[in-house]
Amino acid sequence: MESAMALSTQSCTLIGYEKAGRSSHSSLRFSRMHAEGRTLQKLNLRDSRPSCGSIRSRHVARLEISCSYKNSSASALDSENSHATVDEALILKKKSQEVAPYVNGRCIYLVGMMGSGKTTVGKILSEVLGYSFFDSDKLVEQAVGVVSVAQIFKEHSEAFFRDNESKVLRDLSLMHRLVVATGGGAVIRPINWRFMKQGITVWLDVPLEALARRIAAVGTDSRPLLHQESGDPYTKAFMRLSTLSEERGDMYANAHSRVSLQYIADKQGHGDASILTPTAIAIEALVQIENFLNDTGSNGKCL
Repeated sequence: MESAMALSTQSCTLIGYEKAGRSSHSSLRFSRMHAEGRTLQKLNLRDSRPSCGSIRSRHVARLEISCSYKNSSASALDSENSHATVDEALILKKKSQEVAPYVNGRCIYLVGMMGSGKTTVGKILSEVLGYSFFDSDKLVEQAVGVVSVAQIFKEHSEAFFRDNESKVLRDLSLMHRLVVATGGGAVIRPINWRFMKQGITVWLDVPLEALARRIAAVGTDSRPLLHQESGDPYTKAFMRLSTLSEERGDMYANAHSRVSLQYIADKQGHGDASILTPTAIAIEALVQIENFLNDTGSNGKCL
């Protein structure tokens, strides 16, 4: 399987990404050397694996991508109020520095409904933790050689997509120091949980009204489970999301941590989850990851 990944929020043409003179939290390291070497080869990643004693190496990782995000609806959060305040940026940096040593290189998997902001928040988390970012849907598209998930559903089937999604999550589970934005339906297969729970799973829990507004704002054509519904964009998005929420709510709750956007909005005193910045959500994600690690006593040093 040939797959690729993106680190740029603007472009998905061929990208070389190098990190130099960064701290240990910026190093892309791998502990399962043989298995992960095969995974890197499958995902077209060049491996430069520094040991704990070589965190000052001249270059850590070079990542290449050959996909295009032209038709991507990465997250409707991008069309919301996405500008972080200076205070938020400082809080995010401080919290990431506190949490990173205890995350200890484990992958972070973001789960949640379509439009919940997994890609946008995931890129923020990967940046502040010095991790690399993967969008599992994009990797499936690359593996299949089709430009969108909607097209895969149309030309093949949902089952075909889910099979390839599981293969991608299996390969990613062999790696470390990644933030992975998963597809909204990744939670429906128990095997996927086995892969994801080798890392830390985080559920972005967004009120359905806010989700429906986001999806309606960017259109439903790219959403294979929505675009065939009848009615105006908001109504059909809300109705379908309500059904999916009932079907998948307990599955999302299997995540190690839950980030409730309504809770964040209430804590900020305005109660409107739709105006939260992605940075505020990323901060809460780090807080909930920290709470999970404290509750389980999970910590450690360099991998």
